[in-house]
Formats: sequence, structure tokens, C-alpha cells
Amino acid sequence: MTATKGLEGIVATTSSISSIVDGVLTYRGYNIDDLAENATFEETAYLLWFGALPTAPELQALKRDLSRFAAIPEEVIAQMKLYPKDTSTMAALRTAVSSLALYDDAADDMSREANEIKAVKLQAQLPTVVAALARIRKGLEPVAPKEGLSIAENFLYMLWGQQPDMVSVKALDTALVLHADHELNASTFAGRVTVATLSDIYSGVTSAIGALKGPLHGGANEAVMRMLENIGDLEEVEPFIQGKLERREKIMGFGHRVYKNGDPRAKHLMRMSHELGVMKNDTTLYDMSVKIEELITKQKGLKPNVDFYSASVYTQLGIERELFTPIFAISRVSGWTAHILEQYVDNRIIRPRAEYTGLSEQKYVPVDER
Repeated sequence: MTATKGLEGIVATTSSISSIVDGVLTYRGYNIDDLAENATFEETAYLLWFGALPTAPELQALKRDLSRFAAIPEEVIAQMKLYPKDTSTMAALRTAVSSLALYDDAADDMSREANEIKAVKLQAQLPTVVAALARIRKGLEPVAPKEGLSIAENFLYMLWGQQPDMVSVKALDTALVLHADHELNASTFAGRVTVATLSDIYSGVTSAIGALKGPLHGGANEAVMRMLENIGDLEEVEPFIQGKLERREKIMGFGHRVYKNGDPRAKHLMRMSHELGVMKNDTTLYDMSVKIEELITKQKGLKPNVDFYSASVYTQLGIERELFTPIFAISRVSGWTAHILEQYVDNRIIRPRAEYTGLSEQKYVPVDER
């Protein structure tokens, strides 16, 4: 047996949920460009869970379910208020999602019907949890979800405490579509490994959140925003980037293991970044990002991934960078739960082997002789 570092190139399972072939990302056979330009996030989540775009009645039923499940237990809100103030939002989210299982009587019901309901419930509740965490950290009371709003609109409403403008809602909705699934990425694989033991769906999603928390996965967009903040303005972009290149420092938001010719999602976020900048009469973040892209592509041959322009999109929506990765989770829980449901259908425990590189033929020596 020979180990493959990072499992690169290893096909670990079969899946009909999403694919990346020749740089083209599809959900259930639909090109991500088609979905980003035409589908709502609710339609996209339904597609991932059930394998087809919903009919009008099916979409209305899903929206009703998402609305009725959106509230979270008061006990969970009370717990969140006790979290240390300096706890990272992703750590708090991981803990809160795990605790949601304690207040779901069907948490350990492993029937297909029960797990489908829990998938919808988790999708409905994650935006409420993230918005509540954000407000509690500011010393504000959480805002209850409002009936009849989309996931994107309700999240911004709960976050801001007022009705959001529809340009912001559309931008966030599209970002959610783009982040919804991405084949067998680290967090999805973590979730599938957990439920392959026949653990419950809440445990699977908690595992996935733990994997997403890492800066090499979901945290990259936060690093991009910190870089933009450190640069400050357009005139400082070139000396800053040149300095990092000369010091051989990693520049977050560029390159991707599975995309050699660029991430197909990046162009949609780039367009949104520009549109939001124009709407706010300040394209500084967009202009800085474009300049960075030009420099990195010219000198390193790397193209931006989904994290790069999402940083400026979220910032221009008035969202703090500590919420970037939790928003990623709000979207990706649709994909995580789709993969978990798929894992349950034809399950076998995921138990790979390791190439042993340690000592051999060791003999026990009594403690007083060592």
C-alpha cells in the first residue's frame, strides 16, 4: 500500500449530486452558470436533495416548510448568550448546531422521511443561528425569523433588524447558489465519514462545520478580506502584492486543486462585487481585487477561486468578515445534507488504510530497565 497525500486524485465514492469535469461545475447535471443566472437558492436546495428542480407546488411547499422550521429553541438562544465573547463564530456555530439535536425528538429517527425533514429543518435554522450569534456578539437581542421571506431575505432581515433592499437580497441569494455544493470537498467528506457509521444527520453536519472552520477551506474568504483591509487603497496594491511574492508568502483566494483553468463560480461573484460597488458609489474593493487578480495571474499563472470575490461581495453587503464562513455554511448545509441522505441510501462505513512508516520489531522493556 502506498499513501496518496491529501487523497489527491483518489475516487472515494460515487455520487449523483454534483460533478466537476474539465473545469465545469454542475449540480445534478445543471451547469452552475445556468443555476446562478436563473435559479433561486430554494430551488437549488430542492434540486440537491431530491434530484430535480421543483414544480411550482413543490417549491411553495418547501418555502412553507423552511418558514415554519426557521425558529430555533429558546434554550439554544439562551446557551448562545453564555458563549465566551471572544469565541470564533464558526466555533459557536459548531456548538449551536450540535445542540439543536437535543431539541429534536426525531434526531435519532433514521427513516428516509425523517432525515429529509431534518435536512430542511437544518437549512431553515442555520441562518437563524448565524444571525442570532452575530447580534448577541454585539449585545443585541436576536430577531425572530419572518414568515414568507426567502432564506437570503430572512437572513439579512434577522441580521440587520430591518427589511433589506432587493439588490442585496439577490446578491446574497446568488452567492448561496454558488456555494451550495462542490463535489467531495473536505467538509462534505467529513460529514459523509461521520454518518457512514450510521450516526445521525446533526452529527454529520457538525463534523462538516468543523472541517469548514479551517482556513484552508471555508476560512479563505476571511483571509482575503483581511488582506484587502491591510492594503487599504488601490495605490498600495502593487507594492503589497510584490512584497508577498518576493517573500514567497501565500496569497489567499487563488488557485484550486480541481480547477486548472479557473473557478467557474468566481466570475459571478466578480460581477456582483462590481454591481454592489456601483450601487454604493464606491468600487474601491472591486478595483483593488481586479488589480490583485491581474498581478497574480500575470506573475503566478493562478486565477481566483470562489473565495476571492466573495470577500468584497459580503463586505459591500455590510457583513462583517467573521460571518463570511458561517454564511458559507448556511449555503453548504444544503449540499452536506444532500450527500448525507445519499450516503444513507447505499451505506458502507468509510474506513481507509494507512501506509505505516513507524518503527518495527520493537520489544517491550520493563519500566525499571528503560
